[in-house]
Amino acid sequence: MSRQDNSAESGQERRFAGVARLYGQTAVQGFASAHVCVVGVGGVGSWAVEALARSGIGQLSLIDADHLVESNINRQLQALDTTLGMAKTQALGQRIGQINPQARVHSLEQMLSEENLSALLPGDCDYLLDCIDNFRVKAALIHHCKRRKLPLLTLGGAGGKRDPGLIRLADLSRTEHDPLLAKTRKQLRQGYGFSSNPKRRFGVPCIYSQEQSRPSQGCPQSDASLNCSGFGSSMAVTASFGLFAAAQVLKYLSERELRTE
Repeated sequence: MSRQDNSAESGQERRFAGVARLYGQTAVQGFASAHVCVVGVGGVGSWAVEALARSGIGQLSLIDADHLVESNINRQLQALDTTLGMAKTQALGQRIGQINPQARVHSLEQMLSEENLSALLPGDCDYLLDCIDNFRVKAALIHHCKRRKLPLLTLGGAGGKRDPGLIRLADLSRTEHDPLLAKTRKQLRQGYGFSSNPKRRFGVPCIYSQEQSRPSQGCPQSDASLNCSGFGSSMAVTASFGLFAAAQVLKYLSERELRTE
């Protein structure tokens, strides 16, 4: 090994030394070889990606068709004055390169749909984070992952929530106060044969909030140009969703490394 290679390797060790002290060197080596796919890199997904990158995940696939606009700045990690107009995946990919130059990033500027998900999702993925807000696509994605035994974590809606202390982890069949997840459950039962027995679990881990969504407070009458559609949002909550999700991915990957030792 050359002196340059030795220097790069020691640089990586220093970069993620804090992660190694927490999870162990074996787990960190597993993180470096892991491939995580994040579908939807907005107010929730962008923060999950940040945490995964700073934990040394070696390969990340980012799927999102949207471009950054001013209304993203209140909650999306990569939304800055200097990145407006850029694809969300591109801006986030550039940031990951500054965090971990050795990470491989696949930025897919495409919208996942029921028709294209089989072709678009990476076949060598170790874990998938579902941060999308379309219940039909969400259900199709969950069904796809369950059929292929691909580890998946799905996330509910973070809009209209103020209290990050009410975020919970449960089976998708057990969530409450989340219309997006309720519609997703119905679609899974009616369209994909998931059990309608309320006592049966789906076997799909889910992050959601027990807080009732607060209705939109509306926009100032003096500025009709503001986008007032949907719920309001707080980075304090959306980021907490994403960071909680990243922690679950790291937990799964670290425990997998222990099982294979």
